[in-house]
Amino acid sequence: MVILCEHASNRFPAAFGTLGLDPSNLDGHIAWDPGARAVGIGLARALDAPFVASTVSRLVYDCNRPPEHPGAMPVRSEKTDIPGNRDLSAAQRQARVDQVYTPFHDLVEQVIADRLAAGHPTAIVTIHSFTPVYFDTHRDVEIGILHDDDSALADAMLANAPRLPHRRVARNQPYGPEDGVTHSLKLHGLANGLPNVMIEIRNDLLTSPAREEGMTREILDLLRPALTTIGVSRLGRPHA
Repeated sequence: MVILCEHASNRFPAAFGTLGLDPSNLDGHIAWDPGARAVGIGLARALDAPFVASTVSRLVYDCNRPPEHPGAMPVRSEKTDIPGNRDLSAAQRQARVDQVYTPFHDLVEQVIADRLAAGHPTAIVTIHSFTPVYFDTHRDVEIGILHDDDSALADAMLANAPRLPHRRVARNQPYGPEDGVTHSLKLHGLANGLPNVMIEIRNDLLTSPAREEGMTREILDLLRPALTTIGVSRLGRPHA
């Protein structure tokens, strides 16, 4: 396994200030994916897997978007304008690509290359969280299992959804490939011929360390047997 978390941090490097945002916005979901980093670390420990996480807010650069995508440096997130991302020059955009996007994805590629060279079976899992209310609409789904063209790992996880009868688990919800959210899956999974899946968790289920630990165990209940189904069978150590 290689575990990714592109929206792990709400850090704004000093050079960017707060991008003109009120400080109250900096802890919210527009700046990062609350709880995703903790679940990613828990999965990595349980599965004895490398973990690669962005250390910069997705408002500075969203590492799950290619440089040409408008959402890579968004001028608006849901209902919030991002003043510091307006009217960026080509040089300013390229500087963020060089400082944030390229180092993140170069490291992921190096981790994958090292594993493949060593003959380790490898699958790509990227961890995200989402807000329960988006544009005033409540989202009922609690765990989203997302995929692009290769659905093998997602299919195997969804087949295990009855293991979590208390959860609303859905395919390609609350986002899907049509929303442009599968960039990392395509870049590191499909391009390398590796099984891959994106996991979205509703962030009101991740509001404390205990909840993060509990959700990590639930995701493992879906993921561990799925890895066996698709033939990636090194399951790591038990989750404490």
